[in-house]
Amino acid sequence: MSLFQTLSVSASGMSAQSMRAQTITENLANAETTRTPDGGPYRRRDVVFETQSQSSPFSSVFQQELSPDAMGVAVAEVREDTRPPLLRYQPGHPHAGADGYVGYPHISPVEEMVDLMGASRGYQANVASFNAAKDMVQKSIDLMR
Repeated sequence: MSLFQTLSVSASGMSAQSMRAQTITENLANAETTRTPDGGPYRRRDVVFETQSQSSPFSSVFQQELSPDAMGVAVAEVREDTRPPLLRYQPGHPHAGADGYVGYPHISPVEEMVDLMGASRGYQANVASFNAAKDMVQKSIDLMR
């Protein structure tokens, strides 16, 4: 794997973890949202990742056969929670049904904060990897001078 592929893999990881963190913060912001433009309560969203090939366009066929491609990560999809809403009895609430129950999303702020910390740590790890590869490229350039 070349240093430039390493940079590309790290950048894809940073992008994916950034999307994950953004989705988690949207979940936290909408934890008590009982009505969306679609009419129901907000539905928790979760990011699904997939691997992606980071092969260099200038690699020879022979080199591609000898060494496997570097694998980066990409966001495959953002899934919505399919569970029915949590029902709370609040007859005075403006969004209460005829039976007095209000639908709330299945969002646990504690779980979301733990997930956000994981996304932050994942992002930081990719930044460290990116910076290490960048330093190696810089030292290689310095050696050629």
